Amino acid sequence: MLRIGILGAADIAVESMLLPVSRRNDALVVAVASRSAGAEYARKHGIDRSYDTYEALLADPEIDLVYNALPPSAHAEWSIAALRAGKHVLCEKPFTMTAAEASRVLQAARATDRRVVEAFHDHYHPLSAWIRETVSSGRLGAVRRADAVFTGANAFVPNTLRHEPALGGGALMDLGCYPVHWLRALFGDAPQVREAKAELNPAGADRVIDARLSFDDEVEATVHASMAEGVQLRSSLSIEAERGILEVDNIVFPSAGHSIRFVLDDVPHRCTVAGRQTYDHQLEAVVAALRTGDPLPTEGADSVSNMTVIDEIYAAAGFDRPWM
Repeated sequence: MLRIGILGAADIAVESMLLPVSRRNDALVVAVASRSAGAEYARKHGIDRSYDTYEALLADPEIDLVYNALPPSAHAEWSIAALRAGKHVLCEKPFTMTAAEASRVLQAARATDRRVVEAFHDHYHPLSAWIRETVSSGRLGAVRRADAVFTGANAFVPNTLRHEPALGGGALMDLGCYPVHWLRALFGDAPQVREAKAELNPAGADRVIDARLSFDDEVEATVHASMAEGVQLRSSLSIEAERGILEVDNIVFPSAGHSIRFVLDDVPHRCTVAGRQTYDHQLEAVVAALRTGDPLPTEGADSVSNMTVIDEIYAAAGFDRPWM
């Protein structure tokens, strides 16, 4: 039985952890820690115990894995603290605020011989695996261009997580980290960031961001992320290749309905890929990896590389990060 503690009484933990755990018989959420709402959250969701400090949860000897659902600005500090307390960590995306912070978390994992995994849940769904296999197999021929998009309206509210840059808010951190990860998984860890531009909200976080990347001077790629009012929820990838095109819609939440359209040698095809909720696939992968010791694709150097690209996009956009 994998015993899990949640840092932060976050709404996302219901979908990402509590429900997937309820559908398994080898994992259990045993505790939650929150500085204000832990007891109420525990009662509401049937969690055995709550703590009003994060330190108290980390000191609980019955917890094997900590799910870090805190704001990104607290990811590095409390992931490191959890590792040093002897816990494995599943940390929400984005992994940290910067690549330098990500490197410190990775160093702590190595020093403590504990695992720290970034929660890119979509990566573990069969749809994402199908995309990677289709591209890597050469079925489409040489890829020339890829356009990755994640948008979702989120009206500006001052002093809230997704809109305050000092907390790790902004379109690139909240949404764009996914398209960056898709492209890296397909074409390589270290693209060149050719240019980027951002539209800021009143708090100074990026409401909209666009970036142009290049992978080995062979694949041109773009990233577009927006939380501007009025934009539709969309997570999509379009690929232009030697033998045709591939268009995939709703990569992040494919079990809610997704579409695949590809044209190969002028012959059109449409299909979908069967799978469960992305969070179920992610938890299954984490439980198995902790049992077998096998590495996961969203841990270790992968997280540092993703934050490196995010840092470089912000730098190319001339984005000021005085809180860093």
